[in-house]
Amino acid sequence: VQSNEPDVIYDVFEKEKLPRLPFSISENGDIYVTEPLDREEKDTYTFFVVTKDNVGELVDKPLQIHVVVDDINDNPPVCQQDLTIIEVQENEMGGSNIGTVSATDMDKKDTLNSRLRFQIQSQEPEFPSDNLFYIQQDTGTLQLTGPSLSKRDSAKYSLKVLVTDSKFETICNVEVHVIDINDQIPIFKISDYGSVTVAEDNPIGTVILEIQATDGDEPGTGSSLIIYQVMEGDPNSTFIIETDPETNRGFIKINKALDFETMPVYNLVINATNPEPLVPGVQYNSSSLTVFEVFVTNVEEPPVFLDPVYKAEVSEDIPVNTLVMTVEAYDPEGDSVRISKVVLKEVQGKYAQCLSCGKILFLQESNLLVEGGHVVGYNAAQKSKAFLVLHLSDVNDNPPQIDTDYPTFFCYPVSGGETTLIKATDADEQLFYSKFTFSLADEMNARNNWEISKLNATHAYLSPKHANFEEKTYDVPIILNDNGNPSLENKVYLKVSICKCSSENSCF
Repeated sequence: VQSNEPDVIYDVFEKEKLPRLPFSISENGDIYVTEPLDREEKDTYTFFVVTKDNVGELVDKPLQIHVVVDDINDNPPVCQQDLTIIEVQENEMGGSNIGTVSATDMDKKDTLNSRLRFQIQSQEPEFPSDNLFYIQQDTGTLQLTGPSLSKRDSAKYSLKVLVTDSKFETICNVEVHVIDINDQIPIFKISDYGSVTVAEDNPIGTVILEIQATDGDEPGTGSSLIIYQVMEGDPNSTFIIETDPETNRGFIKINKALDFETMPVYNLVINATNPEPLVPGVQYNSSSLTVFEVFVTNVEEPPVFLDPVYKAEVSEDIPVNTLVMTVEAYDPEGDSVRISKVVLKEVQGKYAQCLSCGKILFLQESNLLVEGGHVVGYNAAQKSKAFLVLHLSDVNDNPPQIDTDYPTFFCYPVSGGETTLIKATDADEQLFYSKFTFSLADEMNARNNWEISKLNATHAYLSPKHANFEEKTYDVPIILNDNGNPSLENKVYLKVSICKCSSENSCF
């Protein structure tokens, strides 16, 4: 730059606040670059040139300088990822886009300096061919060149992709992972396992046979896991098949109790499938089926009661030889149901529940015996048991009584106004009465000598009506009513002592 005024001093004044301005100006007005420029860091600079006289005053108006940094090809291509991983399903067709290799260049966009070219440099393994992949040179889009990949050929391919601009080149690493699809069906090694003989008393959970099918899909996936099912011959789901996920071995187990009389032979057809659906065009066929027979052998079985517990309720006052319940049982070996009658023979005490019926003929060679609260059915080899519960319902057949656990007394001499508490009891169940009624009998001058007043449902107060009592024991006639259905009344003579008392208020 050049000022029209002579002997001026040139200086540079930055418009932007930079750590350091990479420009300077000479005493003749020549502008110089003082350090290397990098367009990728900063592509333009703006500053002012000022002129001053020898006392530092401005001579000219500041001149704005705008510097544009031109690009040169000084940056190589850079892979966006150290390793690009692309997943491809086995059924991808030739020509399909399977992924993109991405790289960048810091040089100026849309110039030859930043224009990139992509090229596959190598493929490992080179099987089944060395050109399974193609990359579009301008975009980096990766494609399959021929038929679909197969994981059985190789589960992974490693590619080295050469990326270049007009001056530099870079290698980007790519891995193509082949994803298994369910294009293989399970195949049984044996199509007919023959027959298995099983006794009908084998417990639930017993393994009766092991079977094996194989699947060519990737191990440990839903495409290779095998699920075994009984397809035909087991209408009641008597059997279940569990799979060992490590070996795909199937274990056929008893799921419900076997019964020779109901089902002596099973002709089973078993299929093997995968939890993952098959790809279109692939279907299960007869290779995924196997058959075998199960022969159930007969075992002598005990009689079976139709109910595990037989309950009945009878009144405690019923006569002996009364029919109290019926018991139904059958022989699993084929005989029909038989009904046996249970008759009450003896009741020992009010709450006795033990029945003794003797032997009752049951079927042709089987018997029922009631003993110890059970009914036992047995034949020559086996026996079974059911519970008998006979509840004896209460009858109001016990008259009320006075509780005599504690003696009744008054201290001599009687002064009047004393009371003592008396309690009524009843051996019957409580639900047969709501309350006791207390009253004095009209005898022995009781009503002139004594007074009775009710406290609650079971207790009453007894008190003397005067003080003219001798020191002796009196029999007080009290009438009790339990208000049951029917109600029972009882006259009791309560012994009441008139006695000298100690300081502790007790007779001596």
